[in-house]
Amino acid sequence: MNFNMEEAIEVLERTPQTLEYFLSGLSDRWLLCNEGEGTWNVSEVIEHLFEGEKNNWIPRLEIILQEGESKVFPPFDRYSHLNERSERSLEQKLLEFKTIRTQNIIKLKALFESEFHLELTGSHPAFGVVKVREMLSTWVVHDLTHIAQIVRVMAERYRADVGPWIEYLGILKN
Repeated sequence: MNFNMEEAIEVLERTPQTLEYFLSGLSDRWLLCNEGEGTWNVSEVIEHLFEGEKNNWIPRLEIILQEGESKVFPPFDRYSHLNERSERSLEQKLLEFKTIRTQNIIKLKALFESEFHLELTGSHPAFGVVKVREMLSTWVVHDLTHIAQIVRVMAERYRADVGPWIEYLGILKN
């Protein structure tokens, strides 16, 4: 197994700052572009990450630690952020994400007294029995997936403009 709590926290702690540095101050044309119908723009990805912080990672971890497999996790609606149109600026969304992520890292550190907790199991509504180690690994890879998605969506905006160099731009390969 490759999972290491300290290394996982390194990524989880850096995601908000990475996004803030990369996205703050960009024009709406960067933030609102997408890859076509049914895909998310940068702002929607940030809202999704925020919803996960509120309703997914730590709440499910707490269920595992308190209830084990006896209580199935409540379903997480991965698309709930699309139901409400937010008038908040991207900077406000990033600050909210950073704030709740900081709180969640503090909770995560407080919840783990030993490596033993990584093998505890819970009951996922779709996957059945899952381990804490798997869930925490997924949280890290989820961050990395959405960082990659943001970069890919932004690159897509210039697909038609790169001309023959598209051959060398792996991010634009279908």
